[in-house]
Amino acid sequence: MSNYTLRLYISGKTKQSERAIADLYRICEEEFKGDYELAIIDVLENPEMADAEKIRVTPTLIKDLPPPIRRIIGDLTSKERVLIGLELRAGEKGK
Repeated sequence: MSNYTLRLYISGKTKQSERAIADLYRICEEEFKGDYELAIIDVLENPEMADAEKIRVTPTLIKDLPPPIRRIIGDLTSKERVLIGLELRAGEKGK
């Protein structure tokens, strides 16, 4: 089992979706060195999953592991913003 479990919700095969996927893979490879599981969920193909998670805006990234669960909505280009938002970097809430 991986130490990091992430889900990325996107809307179709758009430039914005492709960029979010590429940015997230880059961050995961640089930071987690293959020790992660990433599920990419297209809300157009899986609206029930998006509804269950109350996804209203894409891209939305959800970190399930390690706890606590965290979400980031929107731009994933800044590695530091993503890691801080997921509470995986200095500046984390509660630290």
